[in-house]
Amino acid sequence: MQRKLFRLIFIYFVVSCSISIGWAQSDGSLERVRQRGKLVWGADEEGGGPYVYPQTDNPSNLVGFEVDIAAQLAKKLGVQSQFTQGQWDKLPDLLNRGDIDIVLNGYEWTENRKQRFGLSIPYYIYELQLLGKRGSTPNESWDAFLRSAQPQKPRVGVLGGSAADDFLRTRYAQQIDIVQFEGASEAMRAVELGIDGVNGNLQDLPVWTFYQSGFPGLEPVGPPVGRGYYIIMTRKEDAELLRALNQAILEMLHDGSMRSILEKYGLWNTTQAQRGLEVDSSGSFANGLFNAAETTNPVLASNSFEALRGWAVVRQRAGLLVQAAGVTVLLAVIAMPLAILAGMLLSIGRLFGWRWLQFLIRTYIEVIRGTPLVLQLYVIFFLLPELGLSIHAFWAGVLGLAMNYSAYEAEIYRAGIQAIPKGQWEAATALGMSPFLALQRVIMPQATRIVIPPVTNDFIALFKDTAVCSVITVVELSKEYSIHARSTGAIVELGIVTAVLYLLMSYPLSRLAGYLERHMSRETQS
Repeated sequence: MQRKLFRLIFIYFVVSCSISIGWAQSDGSLERVRQRGKLVWGADEEGGGPYVYPQTDNPSNLVGFEVDIAAQLAKKLGVQSQFTQGQWDKLPDLLNRGDIDIVLNGYEWTENRKQRFGLSIPYYIYELQLLGKRGSTPNESWDAFLRSAQPQKPRVGVLGGSAADDFLRTRYAQQIDIVQFEGASEAMRAVELGIDGVNGNLQDLPVWTFYQSGFPGLEPVGPPVGRGYYIIMTRKEDAELLRALNQAILEMLHDGSMRSILEKYGLWNTTQAQRGLEVDSSGSFANGLFNAAETTNPVLASNSFEALRGWAVVRQRAGLLVQAAGVTVLLAVIAMPLAILAGMLLSIGRLFGWRWLQFLIRTYIEVIRGTPLVLQLYVIFFLLPELGLSIHAFWAGVLGLAMNYSAYEAEIYRAGIQAIPKGQWEAATALGMSPFLALQRVIMPQATRIVIPPVTNDFIALFKDTAVCSVITVVELSKEYSIHARSTGAIVELGIVTAVLYLLMSYPLSRLAGYLERHMSRETQS
């Protein structure tokens, strides 16, 4: 009897442990994705090819080797892939907010990221290539490049915060002046044109492979260096999803679909083939190493960088800029009335409220005016979710702009109210008006006439300040311009279109302000 009881207890213990382990292993992240039917992945299309970029002949469609990888991963998970735009260095924040399931955008494996996120097995092994100006830079080795600039240090451009940046700082900080750029193509153009004395660019090899046809004035210096890994990032707690992604990547490496994607964009090379993971239909190892030597870094005309110019690029991309201008207009026309209303109430509270209310309003105005708009947007979009309040990017932009401008409108209205002679108050009181009625019918209408010019100027400035909202993933006009200017190289042409669109948005406001001033001036005189 005791032996039977012991067995029952033992079996119960084993089953309980097994169930507990199963629960521990299942965090619901994979099931959440499958129930939604979409794998939401974040990337920054502004970074351009070959990662994620607008298709040349259909710019509303995204292409790139990471677009194809995301689609293949989603297919293996039994769902659809859904792209979410985000500024590259803010993608981990979007991941933590829960706006996206994964980050898939050329993020390198680092120890720091390993501590904070779940990191997949590598989907690509990258290398770094030093570039110099063709014909004027020794191209046989790094040593020759370093000697050529003596007695001064060579100036090498890198993408700020990238693996190339880290590589130079850890190995050549004393020998090289590092110049940071926000985009890969800008760094290459700086070398080609000799801007600010920049005579070298350390670039991810996939970027150089893709863009080299658009930069005939550049050439590689020495062999590639600094090998590392591109990985997918998940939230630390989404271990189940991470394991499924790892399995999907392994399957893509086994069945050759990963190789097909990389070959499509000219990125399959000996380094990738040396992993030796492909198998044939029978499951036997398929040695693709020797064939890989023949296809190392091919330049595919259909996917290589194409620098469009003139009316061709304007006809092709102007429509997308107009759509983005619509986002800019929406941000401005929603945020500015809120800012005016809030500013009016703040000014009244500061002038006529209780002392404690005046103190709070004065503190609010000084804090808002004393801190940059971008910081306020960060607080609303990235920090409020830590307190359990998550706001959609567009409305976070509206709220940030409205809050920022409300402080300035409050000071403008305060000055307008204080500009009304005290006799107006006394006359209204003598007619039996209450202070509130006098403010409503006598003081505010006159103050409004006074503040129209500065308020209109702020409205025009607000249109341009909407550009800051791109840091919280809102793709407005300036962000859309940056994306397409980098992906096509048509910086001047698209810049002119963008400038015209901003002018078309702001000029009518100037005309309206002039009309209102003249109209109210005639009313006052009559």
